Amino acid sequence: MHLLYEEEGELKVGTVLAQAPASFQVESPHGRRSKVKVGNVLLSFEQPAAGELLAQGERLAETLDVQFLWECTAGREFDFRSLARDYVGREPNAVEATGILLKLYGAPMYFYRRGKGAFQAAPEETLKLALAGLEKKRRLQAQVAAWAQELARFKCPPEIAALKDELLYAPDRNKPETHALERACRETGLTGARLFERCGLLGDTHDYHLKRFLHEFFPRGAAFAPHPLPLAAEDLPLAPSVAFSLDELGTTEIDDAFSVSRLPEGELRVGVHIAAPGLGIAPGSPLDALARERLSTAYMPGRKYTMLPEDVVARFSLDHGAAQPAVSLYFDVSAEGLPKALHSRLERVRISANLRHAEYDVLNDAFDQRHTSGLAYEEELRTLWRVAAALEKQRGRPSAGLAPLDFNFFIDGERVRIVQRKRGAPLDKLVSELMILVNSSWGELLAERDIAAIYRVQSTGKVRLSVHAEPHEGLGVRCYAWMSSPLRRYVDLVNQWQLMAALQGRRPPYTRSSEALLSAMRSFELTSARYDEHQRAMETYWSLRWLLQEKVHEIDAVVLRENLVRLEGLPLYLRVPSLPETVVPPARVRLAVREVDLLERTLDCVYRQTLPGGAALAEAAADPGEKA
Repeated sequence: MHLLYEEEGELKVGTVLAQAPASFQVESPHGRRSKVKVGNVLLSFEQPAAGELLAQGERLAETLDVQFLWECTAGREFDFRSLARDYVGREPNAVEATGILLKLYGAPMYFYRRGKGAFQAAPEETLKLALAGLEKKRRLQAQVAAWAQELARFKCPPEIAALKDELLYAPDRNKPETHALERACRETGLTGARLFERCGLLGDTHDYHLKRFLHEFFPRGAAFAPHPLPLAAEDLPLAPSVAFSLDELGTTEIDDAFSVSRLPEGELRVGVHIAAPGLGIAPGSPLDALARERLSTAYMPGRKYTMLPEDVVARFSLDHGAAQPAVSLYFDVSAEGLPKALHSRLERVRISANLRHAEYDVLNDAFDQRHTSGLAYEEELRTLWRVAAALEKQRGRPSAGLAPLDFNFFIDGERVRIVQRKRGAPLDKLVSELMILVNSSWGELLAERDIAAIYRVQSTGKVRLSVHAEPHEGLGVRCYAWMSSPLRRYVDLVNQWQLMAALQGRRPPYTRSSEALLSAMRSFELTSARYDEHQRAMETYWSLRWLLQEKVHEIDAVVLRENLVRLEGLPLYLRVPSLPETVVPPARVRLAVREVDLLERTLDCVYRQTLPGGAALAEAAADPGEKA
C-alpha cells in the first residue's frame, strides 16, 4: 500500500512498511524512511507506483479548468475527493483524486485551504479583486521587461528618465522603474550611472557627484528654513585691546581672533578670542534646531554648506570693524614664552583686521629666516609664533600631526587649481597651537567644575568622542574639548553653552547623562564622518579633473606599501598592480597615466620606472593628523 500525505506544506508519497494505530512507517521513492502521522494522510492507494502518482497527477491537473472547478463548488466548503467524484461521475482513482488535489493546491486565489484535504471556494468579489491584481502584476512585469530592453539598447524611456535622480541616489525597491533599471544593469554589466551616461542623460559628472551629497543630506533642498535673527549682546564689557584674525581667502565663518598687548609692567598679554553664537542661540530654540540638523559646515572644493544661516553667521562672525561677542582666554607670556595666569571672560571684542593667508604666508619664510616683510601685525604674529613653538615643545607633540602636506583647491568655472601647502609652517602652527591651548584649557576648566562637555579622546591610536575628560595622547594634553569653532561645529556650540554657564555662574544646560548631549555627540560623529567622506570624494574628483586639464601623461608617486602609492602634488592614493615587488617604501616611482574615469572617480596608472632618491617616510604617511 502507498500513501499520499502532507508534510510541512508539501505533498509527498511513500510506501507503507509498517503500521501503528496513530502512524505509518513509510519509505519514499528515493529510499528515505520516515514516520507519518495518520492525521497527515490524504489518500491511500495501490496503483500506480508511489513514484509515479504525483507526476501523473500533475499531467492531469494541467488539463483541468480552474474556473470551471470554482463554479462547481459555488462558495461552499468541500473535500477534494468529493469534488473529484463529482467531476468524473464515479469513485475517482488515485491519479484523478491527486490531479484534482494538485489543481486546488495550485490555485490559492480560487480555493482557500480549510484543513486536511478540505477547501472552500473564494467569494466572487474577492476572486475578482485577486484576479485583477494578478493581471495588474502581469502587465507591470511586461512593462518592466520592455523598459529594461530599451535601457539595454541605451534608449531611456521617459518614465525612467523622469526618476533619474531618485534611481541614482535613493532608489525605491517597490517601484517598477527601479526593477527595470536593475534588470538592465544586470543584462549590460553596467552601473546605473554608466547606463544613464550611455543613454545621454548624464553629461555633467560634477553635477552627478555633487547631487549624491545633496540627496543624502539635503533631500528637501539646501536652503535654510525661515528663522529668527538673534539679538546682539550689547551688555557685555568691551575688551581693552583690539584683535585680528587669520584665515584663508573666502572664509566667512571667522571663529577665532587674537590680540597681543603689553602690560604696564612690560609683560606681554595674549588674548585668544572665540566667536560666541551661544550668547544669541539658546538650547532648544529654532536656531538650535537648524544647527543640530546640519551638525557641521560641510566643505568641498569650490563650495561649502554652512551649519548656520548666513545672516546668523554674520551676526557673530569676528569680522573687521565690528565689536563682536566673544569668549576670550587671556594669558601673560613668561620669559620662556609659555602662558601663565590663564583667565577667561565673556566680552565684546573689537576686530581691527581680518588677515588672509594669501597675503601673509610670506611670513612663513620671514620667520624662519629671521627677517621682516613690513606687513601690518607682523610683530604680533611673530610673538604668537614664539608662544606656539614653546607650547609645542611643552606638549612634546607636533601640532601638524604626521602628514606634512595639505592641499587647497581653487575652482574657477571649469578649471581647477590645486595648491600644495606644507603643514607645520609658522602661521599654521601658531593657529593650531593656540586652538589646542583653548580647547584643552577650557576642557580642564569644565572638568574641574564637574560640568559635562563633549571631549575628543585618543588612546591606543583611536580617536573618539566622550563625555568624560580623558587624555588625548596624540596631542599630549590631559583633555581636549572642541570649543574653538562654534560657528562651524555643533559640538563646539554645545560645549560653549556649558562654558558660558560656568563663567556666568549659571546651571549648565546639560548633564553627562542628558539624552540631548549624548545624541548630539553620536549624531555629530556619524555626520562628520560622512561629510569627510564626501569631501575626500570631491577632492579626488577635482584631482582627476586637474590631470585631464593639464594633459598629464606621466606623474611621480611615493610608494606607501605593497602596490599602494600616493601621487606627488595631489591628494590621490591608488593601487598600481604593475608595481614590481622589488620596489619598496619609501621609493619614488614614475607612472604612466593610462585612463581617467570621472564618473567612477578612478585612475588607472602603470609603472614606468623607479626614480633615484627616496621620499622621507614621514612624507609618505597617510594620516592627516588631528584637527584643532
